[in-house]
Formats: sequence, C-alpha cells, structure tokens
Amino acid sequence: MPARVVIVAGAGIGGLTTALALARRGFRVVIMEQAERLEETGAGIQLSPNATRILIELGLGDRLGPLIVAPEAVRILSARSGRQIVRMPLGAAAAQRYGAPYWMIHRGDLQAALAGAVAQEVDISLKLGMRVEDFVTHANGVTVSARGANGLWDERGHALIAADGLWSVARPLLGVKDTPRFSGRTAWRALIPANEVVPEFREPLIHLWLGRDTHLVHYPVKAGALINVVVITTDDWSGAGWSEPGSRDELLPRLPAARWAPQARALVRQPETWLKWALFERPPPTVWSKGAAALLGDAAHPMLPFLAQGAAMAIEDAAVAARCLARMPDDAAGALKSYAAMRRGRTRKVQRFAAKNGERYHLPAAPAMLRNAAMRIMGGAHLLHHYDWLYDWRPPAALSIK
Repeated sequence: MPARVVIVAGAGIGGLTTALALARRGFRVVIMEQAERLEETGAGIQLSPNATRILIELGLGDRLGPLIVAPEAVRILSARSGRQIVRMPLGAAAAQRYGAPYWMIHRGDLQAALAGAVAQEVDISLKLGMRVEDFVTHANGVTVSARGANGLWDERGHALIAADGLWSVARPLLGVKDTPRFSGRTAWRALIPANEVVPEFREPLIHLWLGRDTHLVHYPVKAGALINVVVITTDDWSGAGWSEPGSRDELLPRLPAARWAPQARALVRQPETWLKWALFERPPPTVWSKGAAALLGDAAHPMLPFLAQGAAMAIEDAAVAARCLARMPDDAAGALKSYAAMRRGRTRKVQRFAAKNGERYHLPAAPAMLRNAAMRIMGGAHLLHHYDWLYDWRPPAALSIK
C-alpha cells in the first residue's frame, strides 16, 4: 500500500517538526509555506526539556548541538535594585530531574536545522510560495487549495495539519470565528555581540529582570556568540507585524532610571536599532479539528511569552498528532479528534499560566516586594520543582509507535 500523504500548512517550527514526526512514522508529507524562502528571523527562544526530548528523539541532537547554549540557571533580579531575588538551577540539575536538557537557541537556527533535516527526508516535499486558502474534508481525507505564483493548486491528502500561525487561515475554516486580540503589551528584541557586553552577561545564564509594567530577559545564543535581549512592556501600539523597526530612543524611556538599575539600562542602551512586535492572544478554541483537518501550534493556542512555551507547545503538538495518525492509520478524522482531546487541556493550562506570569512579572512596588520575598523563601531548587508538571511531560505512553 502506498504511503498516505499528510499536508502540512506552514513551515515554522511546528510545521517542520510535524513533518519530521510524520515521516518517521511512514507518512509522506507535503509542506505548503507561503513565504518564497525560509529566512533567519525572530528572536532567541528557550527550549525546555518537554521540547528538547522530542527533538532529540527525532534525531536532531547532533544537528542542534553546535547551535545551542545550555543555561546553568535562571537568575531572577529586581529591576529597581539590580539585586538577585533567586537563582533557579537548570543545567545538570534539570537534565537529571527531567531526563532531557534545557537549551537556548536562536529561532532562525532551530528553523534552519529542522529545514535541513526535512530536506534529507525523501518522503517530505516542501513547496514554498504556496499559501493555503481553503480545504474540504471528505470521506477519504481532505482536499486542500493553495495559491502560488502560477495560480490555484489543489492537493488531496489523508489529512491536513494547519500550523499556519496566529493569523491562521485554517482556523476560521474550521468554524472558529474569533480574531486575535491585542494583549496591551509589546515585545522589543535585539542581538548584541557577546564581546560587547560585560562578562557576567556572557555566562550561560538566563537573566530575568522584573520591573513595574516591564520586564527584561537576556541570554546568549548562537553558541554564545550573541546575546539575545528582549524587553516586554505595557503598550498601546498594536501593529500586526512580526519585525517592525524600533529605536533605542523610543525604548529607553520605558525603562526609567528611577525604576531600573544602571546595569540593565546600560545593556538596553547598547543596540541602536530594535525590532518590535505587538503581542496578541486568542481564547482556547472549542474546535481543533474538522474531519481530517486539525490545528497545531499558534493556530490553535497562541501563547504569551511569559512561560517561554510557544515553540515547546507546537513541538509537543507535533509529537502527539503524528502518534495519533500512526495509531489510527485508517481513520484520520478519529485520529485528529483524539489528538485534539489530548492536547486541549494541557495547552489551555499553559496559556493560563503564561498569562498569570505576565501579571506577576509586571507588579507595582508593594505587591512586587511580597512576590520577591516569597521567591526568596521558596529558594531556587523548590521553584524549579513547581515546573515539574510542565518540563516532565512526555507523549502519552499508549501512543508510542515503534
């Protein structure tokens, strides 16, 4: 019997991981990506053990190894005083506790590594410059219509996995009529050569500064060659772009000297140019799948970045979707319904915790003092244990496909 074809909409982290997971289980995959070429865009991302264990199982460990930085800890600091509140261990402690490492990587490096692995898979075809516009499910699978330079193009497949992001075309076609809503926050990002920052900021650590209405996070990427810097602040700018230009002069007043320690302001002052993007959110959908079509990643559950789980949830989705389709090879609709049922509760919980963290990070002075005191009393090791439910996740054992 010829291999079944699964169509994947989107060649981001979720789409590429899904394609690899499906190919490993005997499916042929056609990826449709609207961009004409895959470019190295975006910021640094954190990959916690729940994500890295899946990437390693897919055989990407050696490919990613030269690109990552493995952080030893998260240093949480007071923006006003510059003093450390608590240090949460990662490194060997996290790897031993969860059976997989914690990594930091540039998003472009991760996407390039996934694309490189995809290019070596004879059962995966990547079609660039193709935007999925419509699909119809039927008894034998799904028919997808996409638009490219030569007009409309139809492809029949066993199933459709829509990993087409926050502004998903597929989501309303499944009957989900909501639209992304602005969260009232904007993220600013920049990269600084590591040799241009003070030595303590080159260390393999995640520095998280908590301030009123704003927080700052920075850590090394590109195997330590660059420092990824992200500032997230309360804002009313709500442009829909991912990489709008911003300036240092625009950003610095949002970190006033009265509220931010000199060393934090000095770091933010270094890059002259920044890129910014408005943070949008969508409520958890009640419908994830329709027949042989289903949503994945940000198309289903866009995450605010306060738990560093956006990429990780898409990677988890990919693992579960591939396992479900492999377990029920003759019933794509049933497989994707099962996938949605398995993922709905966990992703809702992560969305909820991420939003709550955003509130905790940006507290005003008096509540922030109580928060900081509670974290000091708890201690770093105990704080890590609070993430066991998140980092120790594995694909359901009953779905393991050998």
